[in-house]
Amino acid sequence: MKLATFRNGSGEEHIALVHDDDRLLFDLTAASLRAGADIGTFSSMLSLIDAGQLGLERAARLFADRSKEEDLSVPLEAVGLEAPLPLPRQMRDGMSFPLHIRQSPVGMRRLMASGDPALLAAIDAEPLAELPAVYRELPIYYITNRMIVRGPGSTVVWPRYSRVMDYELEFGIVTMNTAANIKAEKAHEHIFGFTIFNDFSARDQQAREMPGWLGPAKGKSFDGANVMGPWIVTPDEIGDPYSLKAEARVNGELWSSGTTEGMLFSFEEILAHMSQDETVFAGEFVGSGTIGNGCGLEHGRYLSDGDTIELEFEKIGVLKNKVVRQD
Repeated sequence: MKLATFRNGSGEEHIALVHDDDRLLFDLTAASLRAGADIGTFSSMLSLIDAGQLGLERAARLFADRSKEEDLSVPLEAVGLEAPLPLPRQMRDGMSFPLHIRQSPVGMRRLMASGDPALLAAIDAEPLAELPAVYRELPIYYITNRMIVRGPGSTVVWPRYSRVMDYELEFGIVTMNTAANIKAEKAHEHIFGFTIFNDFSARDQQAREMPGWLGPAKGKSFDGANVMGPWIVTPDEIGDPYSLKAEARVNGELWSSGTTEGMLFSFEEILAHMSQDETVFAGEFVGSGTIGNGCGLEHGRYLSDGDTIELEFEKIGVLKNKVVRQD
C-alpha cells in the first residue's frame, strides 16, 4: 500500500491510497465520510499511523468497497502532494552507509580549503582507509527539526548564510506502535512504512559547525530543508528494504547511484538502540543516512540556483524538488 497526503480542491488536507500505477489518489478521508465511518482514523496520516495495523486494514477495506466510485479518485497531477507525514512526532537521521562515512571527511576538508590552492593541493584525496570504530559499535544519529518538513514538488529556498548547497540520497522509516525497549527481532512490528528523504545541507555552514562536537545545526536546519515523499510505502510492498536501487538526478543528469545494501545497522537494530530506556512514538521518522556516493560532497560537485533534484528509490518512487537562492 502507498499512502499520500494531499490538499483537495477546497485546500483541506486529506490522506489517500495511491493506485492505478501511481496515477490516481483514492481519497480515504472523503471515502470514510461518505461511508459514515469513523473519520478519526483517516483525518490525517498521524491518525492512520496511530491506528496501526487495524488502520491499514480499514484503509484496504474502504478502497475495496468504494474504489469503483470514480469521484473518490483524483489524478495525481491534478493535486498538490504534501509531505506524506507533514509533522512527524520526531525526526532522527543516521549515518549507516560505510562508503559515505569514509568519503565525506575528504569532501569536507576539500570544501574548507577551497579558497587556498596550496592547502587544497596538500589534501589526500583518498577516502578513509578504515571506518572509525564507533560506527560499527552503535548506530549514530542526530535529532533534526521536525517543524520544517516539506513534500514533493516544493521549492527549497537557499538560506542566505550559505553559498554551498547539497542534496542527500536517503530513505527512511515511519514508526508505529509506541514503545520503549523494543527488541530487534520484534522491531518490524514498529515499522509503518518507508519513504524517500532529501536532507538538504548547507555544506559551508556545516563545515563551520561540526568541529563543535554537537552535530549539524544551521547546516541542516532551515525552512523546507527536510523533504520527504512522495508517499509512504508499507513493508509488504517493499519486500527486502536492504537491496533497493537508488539514484539522484540534477536537471535530468545522473549525479549519484547506489543501493541500500550494506547498512551498518538495519532499521530494526536502529529502533532497538533508539528505544533503550526511551519511548519511540508512533509517527516518528528515522532516516538511513546518505547512501555511498549519494551527495555532492563526495564528488566535489554542488547545487546551483534553480536546479531541480530528483531522488529515486526502487519500489518507492521519485522525490522531486527545486532549489532557489534568495535575493
